[in-house]
Amino acid sequence: MSLVSVGTVAFDAIETPFGKVDKIVGGAALYISLAAAYFEDNCQMVSVIGEDYDQDTLDLLAQKKIDTSGIEVVQGGKSFFWSGKYHYDLNTRDTLVTDLNVLADFDPKLPESYTSPDFLMLGNLSPSVQLSVLNQLKDRPRLIALDTMNFWMDVAREELDEVIGKIDLLTINDEEARQYTEEHSLVKAAKKILTLGPKYLVIKKGEHGALLFHEDNLFYAPALPLENVVDPTGAGDTFAGGMMGYLAKSGNVSFESLKRAVIMGSAMASFAVEDFGPKRLYDLNEAKINERVEQFRTLISF
Repeated sequence: MSLVSVGTVAFDAIETPFGKVDKIVGGAALYISLAAAYFEDNCQMVSVIGEDYDQDTLDLLAQKKIDTSGIEVVQGGKSFFWSGKYHYDLNTRDTLVTDLNVLADFDPKLPESYTSPDFLMLGNLSPSVQLSVLNQLKDRPRLIALDTMNFWMDVAREELDEVIGKIDLLTINDEEARQYTEEHSLVKAAKKILTLGPKYLVIKKGEHGALLFHEDNLFYAPALPLENVVDPTGAGDTFAGGMMGYLAKSGNVSFESLKRAVIMGSAMASFAVEDFGPKRLYDLNEAKINERVEQFRTLISF
């Protein structure tokens, strides 16, 4: 199976109560692909970077057999840069700097080998970019997943509605679900969203886990209590990558498979938060991942 991931590849500056880094690699597509590659061998990335981007990171992606031929390099350009400071609870943060740089004019062009993927993950980008990617597909994937945020609900609601109507799985957090539907109850919010097109909905609740909705079915995946949580920046994208990587490996898009995929995504996200940036995703292996999944199994068994 093949998995195409579309999203940002960036530089981040991050400050949390437990430390600070002035410049580290990040971006949705990077986290998604690093997590997915532990499950699926055929991962392909679509993004844009400037010629200032870190070559060591690109070499690492190649070592992990992640296809980066869909990453556009803008000569003379600077890569997307984001800086943020987290509050003590790590659930809230202040954005200090957002420099779009080459991302401002990003118009993705899918390589020919990317136009018929089995699975597609549309990371958090403008709905117009997400629609552009969908319009370039020659065949509909088995499953199209999309992540978005409240900013696009404020500034591009019509386009967001359009693209959500074309996908199979939507991932958003609890605050975004309430804003999008104007419903306080997450159950009511989920029912509304599932009438708009998606077959599945994942509502992320940070340190309180995630909810998976499908028709009248509901599954709750807890977050793993960890001794050391350092940086939550890429947790949501890592979750999506683990989930989509597992689905691509299995080729199964049933509700039961989605339940297992959510656990896999949660397990991968639990690694990501243990260090700044994507460092913890560099040197995992099957044994470490299975051990973490077993910890989740213990949490939800009684």
